[in-house]
Amino acid sequence: MKPSSFPSKSTIDVEKANNNQKDIALIVSKNLSSTKAKHSNSVFSPVSINSALTLAASCPGGSSVSDEILSFLRSSSTDELNAVFSKIVSVVFADHSANGGPKISSVNGVWIDKTLPIDSSLKDLFENFFKAVFDRVDFRSKAEQVRRELIKWAEDHTNGLIKDLLPRGSISSLTNCVYGNALYFKGAWQVPFLKSNTRDRVFHLLNGTSVAVPFMSSYENQYLKAYDGFKVLRIPYRQGDDATSGYSTNGSFSMYFYLPDKNDGLDDLVKTMASTSGFLDCHVPRCKVLVNEFRIPKFKIAYGLDG
Repeated sequence: MKPSSFPSKSTIDVEKANNNQKDIALIVSKNLSSTKAKHSNSVFSPVSINSALTLAASCPGGSSVSDEILSFLRSSSTDELNAVFSKIVSVVFADHSANGGPKISSVNGVWIDKTLPIDSSLKDLFENFFKAVFDRVDFRSKAEQVRRELIKWAEDHTNGLIKDLLPRGSISSLTNCVYGNALYFKGAWQVPFLKSNTRDRVFHLLNGTSVAVPFMSSYENQYLKAYDGFKVLRIPYRQGDDATSGYSTNGSFSMYFYLPDKNDGLDDLVKTMASTSGFLDCHVPRCKVLVNEFRIPKFKIAYGLDG
């Protein structure tokens, strides 16, 4: 298989292609929330999924593999996927920690069994364009050893947060290729919550019951806007000296909360988000408003594997 050429941005509408991938992320979120995460919390990284699939679309396996990936991502070509990847690398993965912004680290990896024939230019594509670790390995006779090496790769590139990524048996002598993206993000709120303002409050569960959980509270004005049937809250991360404090689509980071007006309205809201093209960019609070006492549940994001 010959790898895709480097994308020509002059012939690809990168912004449109990137917006399309945002819609795909919401569709994946809907499918996840209706199956694996139906009665639990979940976290996934759309940008990591996109990166790994973009790598896979350029790897050995024939046009059928690429066609399946292009169909799933609703993309016209591997060149278009590569152009989106380039945009993500330059904007999303740019590390601003030296200037006080979020610490961001991302690394890609491709491991191909050494018995598979590949085009000589494939190594150049992965190492120079994708900036990926590229290695020919022995899945046929050393599958377990390779599995342990990939586990260490993921752990090393996530500051030790992701351990035991690949359970025993996930890689075998039948494995041909493994594609990976390790993403690390650590940011501080632009306006931190005071620990002294954390109090237990009632939190409503999807099954109709409620529990008492700690809520972080603030009396600061917030980026908040009400829409038909739901509200959206945007909490910015500290951007650093090289970014403004306002809303920007070029390198600023915020966490968004989507709250349905009805206690049982989450499923309907997720379906609306997944079926409305451009939903995310059309529902961005850009102005602060007075909300008096403001509170959100205290939460912690951790890694887990459900195979």
